[in-house]
Amino acid sequence: MSKNSADLLRMRLRSLRECIPVAERQHGNATMCATLLSWFEARRLARTQVGHTEPEIVAGFWPLDGEPDLRPLYAKLHAMGVTIALPIVVKKQAPLEFHAWKLEDPLARGAFGVLEPLRGEVLQPTVLLVPTLGFTELGARIGYGGGYYDRTLAQINERGQAFTTIGIAWDQARIEEEAGHQPEEHDYPLDAIVTPSGWIQAPPPV
Repeated sequence: MSKNSADLLRMRLRSLRECIPVAERQHGNATMCATLLSWFEARRLARTQVGHTEPEIVAGFWPLDGEPDLRPLYAKLHAMGVTIALPIVVKKQAPLEFHAWKLEDPLARGAFGVLEPLRGEVLQPTVLLVPTLGFTELGARIGYGGGYYDRTLAQINERGQAFTTIGIAWDQARIEEEAGHQPEEHDYPLDAIVTPSGWIQAPPPV
């Protein structure tokens, strides 16, 4: 897909997102949080049964510009003993870093005006919840064009670390086959996607 075509697709997806009614957003947020919480609870049980006792580190994101709001989920995961980390843009065209964050912790405005946690130890997430502007049935993701998550996921993969990626999107973010979207070589596919309607390619708990 050419840059112009990709930019036009992003504009259309943003426009569709902006038109989602407030009540639908609120219901969708609650539904996605419940769906993900059930998966994390099943994951914790499955990991315990096979002897995985190390604490989970989950990379979330601060909701921006109409993105789904998973903060109620973060609070419940924290109560389960899960460490929540938020991304930090270290520099342009570089992988993201993830730093620990709790709901009561302050945030600072970082690159591109995005709120970020205060810097501490760099964490390596086991599950990444990825903000997703658009997606296909095969797990291809459309982001905002900066390539930050593609670089980040590729770097984690190169380290040989096991991790799961879950795209978080509205139902309106689905890209139909007739749109002709073709992932670029550098695009990193998602393991699964959650929308208010449920899972697309739900990953196994472990």
